[in-house]
Amino acid sequence: MVWYMYMHIVSMLFLGLSSFICGLMFFVKAFSGVVDIVEWEMISLNSSSICFVMIFDWISMLFMSFVLLISSSVMYYSGSYMHGDKNFNRFMYLVLAFVFSMMMMVLSPNLISILLGWDGLGLVSYALVIFYQNEKSANAGMLTVLSNRVGDVAILLSIGLMVSLGSWNFLYYSYYILDKDWMLMKFLVMLAAMTKSAQIPFSAWLPAAMAAPTPVSALVHSSTLVTAGVYLMIRFMSALKGSKIQSMLLIISCLTMFMAGLSANFECDLKKIIALSTLSQLGVMLKILALGYPDLSFFHLLSRALFKALLFMCAGVLIHSVSSYQYILYMGCLVKFMPLSVSYKMVANLALCGFPFLAGFYSKDMILEVAFMSWINFISLILYIMATGLTVSYTLRLMYFSESGTLILSALNKRSDSDKIMTNSMTLLGFSAVVMGSVLSWVLFPEPYMICLSVVMKNMVLMISILGAVLGYMMNLVTVSYNLKSLKNYEFVVFSGSMWFMPFLSTKNMSKVYLEGGENMEKLMDKGWYEYLGGQGLYYFFSKLFYVLNELQMNGVKVFMKMFVVSMVIILFFIYM
Repeated sequence: MVWYMYMHIVSMLFLGLSSFICGLMFFVKAFSGVVDIVEWEMISLNSSSICFVMIFDWISMLFMSFVLLISSSVMYYSGSYMHGDKNFNRFMYLVLAFVFSMMMMVLSPNLISILLGWDGLGLVSYALVIFYQNEKSANAGMLTVLSNRVGDVAILLSIGLMVSLGSWNFLYYSYYILDKDWMLMKFLVMLAAMTKSAQIPFSAWLPAAMAAPTPVSALVHSSTLVTAGVYLMIRFMSALKGSKIQSMLLIISCLTMFMAGLSANFECDLKKIIALSTLSQLGVMLKILALGYPDLSFFHLLSRALFKALLFMCAGVLIHSVSSYQYILYMGCLVKFMPLSVSYKMVANLALCGFPFLAGFYSKDMILEVAFMSWINFISLILYIMATGLTVSYTLRLMYFSESGTLILSALNKRSDSDKIMTNSMTLLGFSAVVMGSVLSWVLFPEPYMICLSVVMKNMVLMISILGAVLGYMMNLVTVSYNLKSLKNYEFVVFSGSMWFMPFLSTKNMSKVYLEGGENMEKLMDKGWYEYLGGQGLYYFFSKLFYVLNELQMNGVKVFMKMFVVSMVIILFFIYM
């Protein structure tokens, strides 16, 4: 890795630490209701001005600090992972552009400047997904960019609706938008968040985006692209309180959690299993957000970012060590050859399950208890309980096959922790996955939540986790008989393992709709009515009009006689009517 890349990494690390300290200072200010907003007047013409607005509060500064710290670790990790790639410099600059787009979105209280970062994330993510330039990457990139364009259109329509307010700074008008007349705008904001955070029915692009290099997956799934939708909903939360949008978001997020957890138990691709776990955790964040707890959602957003990035980086090390295989059934017994990497992966997996005193425990346990205490319908509660158990189940399944199963790979593969750059880059995130959960809980909740539950409901979280662990362990022990039994329920296994057929619905049928519908619209509108009523039609009309005017200017007797006869006919017609 060249020297100027090290400068970028050190600068991002320094900015991340500075932002974290500033975020703590702004958090103290937040108790007095102080928020710093910076406006830069770019263009001023008469009474109109175009201003670039940035917001500096504890939410934006803490989130930006986590984005920068994780990005610096991922870029340092990429120096070894992408070593030898002929397009290495292009990759690193694309990652920098990705981080810059995310910062643009995080610091924007304005819908137009948010759209710049929002579209930047979509464009750069497309460039990163198709980085390896093969057919699979091209298909995955097209699915990703087309799914995200739905959210871009929703943001554009929201900008159009906010014109009547006289400004696009939505934080100033949050309580005004509470009115029922603004239900369409709330729905559009929720639609944009659903596409970016891959909720049903836009979930297919998230596992497909695993065609990107693993460092990109670590960045995308931890603190950047998929969290943009959750962050937007947190910002709009004061405008969504008490609306039907919350109930709709609650059902969709619970279905997404359950679908992702069920699919991960039947998936065998290492990166796709982790991607489905990301999808499940996004459902957790949006679900608790729909219940009216944006602070808990933000807490889980930060703590999850640490162990999710660590999990993807460990997966990249394992994939490198087994000759780029991603199929977990080809792995096994890696704990004897790569103890350090497997230990980091175990920490990340246990944090994902909510193991006590790791980063995921403090946020996930509190979210579950608050959900049990809230007014929630029975179906959502059952889906939430089942999704929590399935999380532990697929995590144990993943650990068994990739780390402690039977050694299947040949002896020609090099399996060791000898790459110091990769292991050192995971050290910061490994330490954070152990410590930062408790630190964030002390910082963000100086006054603890008052949670009143019965003994059964209080122990429900632990019981669900134990039942999920037993289910996952039993599935591992009876792997052969389980695979034979799955043939008897082939339809259910295919339905569950294929994300409820969403990849097929999002690719084959939708591409037919897009392509054939676009072709028909081009024939009917662009080359049809638009031409008839537009350019060609106007040309024909004006050419005839100029011909008539030319005849009138000739002052001919025949012209005036014709006009006299036509006018007399019209007058007589109206007289006898």
